[in-house]
Amino acid sequence: MILLVTLIFTASLYAAAQVHLPDFKLGGKAVMTDVKMKDVSGKEYSLNDLKKANGLVVIFSCNTCPFVKMWEGRYPEIKKWADEHQVGMVLVNSNYQKRDGVDSFEAMKEHAKEHNYTMPYVVDKNSRLANAFDAKTTPHVFLFDKDFTLVYKGAIDDSYQSADNVKSPYLKNAISQLAAGKMVAKNETPPVGCSIKRKLD
Repeated sequence: MILLVTLIFTASLYAAAQVHLPDFKLGGKAVMTDVKMKDVSGKEYSLNDLKKANGLVVIFSCNTCPFVKMWEGRYPEIKKWADEHQVGMVLVNSNYQKRDGVDSFEAMKEHAKEHNYTMPYVVDKNSRLANAFDAKTTPHVFLFDKDFTLVYKGAIDDSYQSADNVKSPYLKNAISQLAAGKMVAKNETPPVGCSIKRKLD
């Protein structure tokens, strides 16, 4: 299992490294905040619709990536933490190349139901948001303040394999500091996951 995960991780990093997109730097402003994206509920939301008083966390995710599967059990806890700190949360599926298969809209609906998602899980049509944010992996986290300034990007925490082994809950710490009006101390970490199967042209 460890060898398999290592191989998947290595392949994912290699694939992500082949994508050359503008770097979305910390302190930058989110774009496409008014673009509506279809949620598994059938409703359509923009990032503006989902932002709360203190900001919004965007997590690029999918249905089948082994890293998502190891982390997504923590999604409800993150959603509760975000709610408590008046930060919105949305999961974004940008896997355009798998839209007719494992990341189809129907598969997304089934996945969200199976895992009891309590946050919107939306389709990023043609991978436009992933390309605009230079999102590299599933999962890949982007945390914005109330003005849509990027204050944290990277991994959810320091242990994809087990919540019990987490020593640094990067995203939860960043949300707490943001809500308290403080600078995010650790504002960037390497994203860990599968490459996004994006549309590039």
